[in-house]
Amino acid sequence: MTETLISLISILTGIIAANTFGYIKKSYTFGFTGNTLIGVFGSILVLKSFGRLGFNPWSIMKDGSIDVSLFVINILVSALGGIIGLVLAKMIFRKMNT
Repeated sequence: MTETLISLISILTGIIAANTFGYIKKSYTFGFTGNTLIGVFGSILVLKSFGRLGFNPWSIMKDGSIDVSLFVINILVSALGGIIGLVLAKMIFRKMNT
């Protein structure tokens, strides 16, 4: 697994988390396309912001093998980033429309 593949899996996790959260909580949805875009940008924003703590793709593949614990943290943070991005986008949307 390369760094690029880990990044793509992280982004896909953010997309899935945002769409799943939007499906479960109907009030936090922008449709499939909107949730997908928000999931991409939310997961990238959180991973770029907090990835320097040691769970970025280059730290995961540091020795040439996968550090599973860092990979799991990366996936969880990416999913959380997609959900947080969706919640923040909905808060901004509500503020702009009131």
